[in-house]
Amino acid sequence: SPQQYNVTSLNATAVAIISLEAFAGMWINAFIVCVLCIGWVKKKTLNSNEKILLLLGCSRFWYLCFSWIYVFISKIYPYCLLVYPILQLLQGAYSFFTCSNFWVSACLCGFYCIKIANFRNRFFIYLKVKIDRMVPWLLLGSVIFSLIIGILVYNTIDRAVCTNLNFTCQGRLWKATIGIEEHFYPIYFLTGFLHTTSFMAVIFSAVFLLFSLWRHKRKMQTNSMNSFSLHIHSRAMKSVLSFVIMYSINFMFLILSLIYSTKYQNHMIFLVYLIQHASPGVHSLILIFSNPKLEKTLLRILSCAKCKVCMR
Repeated sequence: SPQQYNVTSLNATAVAIISLEAFAGMWINAFIVCVLCIGWVKKKTLNSNEKILLLLGCSRFWYLCFSWIYVFISKIYPYCLLVYPILQLLQGAYSFFTCSNFWVSACLCGFYCIKIANFRNRFFIYLKVKIDRMVPWLLLGSVIFSLIIGILVYNTIDRAVCTNLNFTCQGRLWKATIGIEEHFYPIYFLTGFLHTTSFMAVIFSAVFLLFSLWRHKRKMQTNSMNSFSLHIHSRAMKSVLSFVIMYSINFMFLILSLIYSTKYQNHMIFLVYLIQHASPGVHSLILIFSNPKLEKTLLRILSCAKCKVCMR
């Protein structure tokens, strides 16, 4: 029928666009991971910033991978999601890497703030001294929290399926027409709370860093002198502001995905898909050009590729 043809065309278009975004983002994050791992092998060590970027790149790579698999199956072969336990595993893994992406991003913003901002508060000075030792524990805590969320999502979906709900797999995340409040709203609330907490950490980091930059700039103008730390402040501020912008967009559409996951509004869900698959790649590209080592490596690879094309 014409209606069935239109639905099929929309699904094919959605899969094609999302595939381009997902594979581009996976390539960008795989580049970050490979460069950092090669440097790790050569130097036998990683600094705190590189540790956070490495885990962030891994989280975003696998987030895009599992998210693309879920979109592809749900749009092209939806009945495969009825095979136990494909849906549970996909959504559990998706939730794990989504939370990991948010929390590790918040850790990177907090690291920039503590490492670069200048405050004479005792507690802040203590954090500045101990931050390098705290980073591995913060990353471990982020992974553990994300793993808990992934397990809860897996168990919730498994329980919903096993209790013979009128379950359908055509929508975003989880969708049940009977008993949705009892089974899924607690997970929605917990997921929203954790993402809101990490989002507030990013906002506070940006505010503190901006205030420190303003104080430092005013001090330099008063003393009629320039400072190298002013350049460091400005560069870190640009990185954190990019975090805030991308985090805000991604956070808003994550909330929309939680809202519209129980509704049959395909156009809104399609828009959510587009933004959520574009954000990790775009922001990782910003991080590459904010890091001299990653930027230099990328430009060298691109220049070599350009030379080979010209020689052909």
